[in-house]
Amino acid sequence: MRILITGATGFIGRNVVDYLISLGKYELITTAIEVKEEAESFCPALKNTNYISKNLNEKEENYYTFFNNPGCVIHLSWEGLPNYNELFHIERNLPANFYFIKNLIQKGLSDITIMGTCFEYGLQNGCLDEEKAANPVTVYGLSKDILRKFIELLHKKYRFNMKWIRLFYLYGQGQGKKTLWGQLEEAVENNNKEFNMSLGEQLRDYISINCAAEYISRIALQNNTTGIINCCSGKPISVRQFVENYFDERGINMRLNRGYYPYSEFEPLAFWGDTARLKKIIGDV
Repeated sequence: MRILITGATGFIGRNVVDYLISLGKYELITTAIEVKEEAESFCPALKNTNYISKNLNEKEENYYTFFNNPGCVIHLSWEGLPNYNELFHIERNLPANFYFIKNLIQKGLSDITIMGTCFEYGLQNGCLDEEKAANPVTVYGLSKDILRKFIELLHKKYRFNMKWIRLFYLYGQGQGKKTLWGQLEEAVENNNKEFNMSLGEQLRDYISINCAAEYISRIALQNNTTGIINCCSGKPISVRQFVENYFDERGINMRLNRGYYPYSEFEPLAFWGDTARLKKIIGDV
């Protein structure tokens, strides 16, 4: 089967590509905004795929044939993260992504997996299952929620399989410097004496990029469970414990400067994902 992966040079995309290549079963078409040479320079695995440079803001009349008639699409592309409250999410990303997906489906695509976000849930606390109504409070979360609703309307008119993955908190090597993991790695690299953080009592659902790449791929490659699917560990952990575990596993003694940053206004104090649907696909997590 031929699989198209958008956003292939991103943190998630690179790892999904690596996982699918390791299976040795699929013909991979990959795409991102960077030119081929630049993309392959920092993501060598792309050399084992058919990489096509494309800015999705530059529309094609037929994306399906442009990307060589893929059997399924794993759509990871979304610009501008982690700037969650910038208007370009709704002004530019939303219409460009909707046009791209609608065009693929109208021209013949029958199977698509799209990356959503736990930010669609908004400020709801506790264990979040997919049946809970979305109530986003960020422009990013709102844009994703609207996109999903648009795709659900398309589903009433066209026959296709759609899996909408609500991804929770990622971590792992190569993550951006603005993330918690990136800040931890930078603090170690710089031999800092202390690590600035919030009080750290908020509960989050962290999932390693290696697990997430496998889960995303396995969700995409099946159609027994469709619709909204949480991609998470289902195991809440405090941010403080997560940070302490990071340093303990590396034998690093670094003082935690707790309370340096305030709690986020757009994230609830304690939330994690329900994994019942995910378990139907991959088993225990």
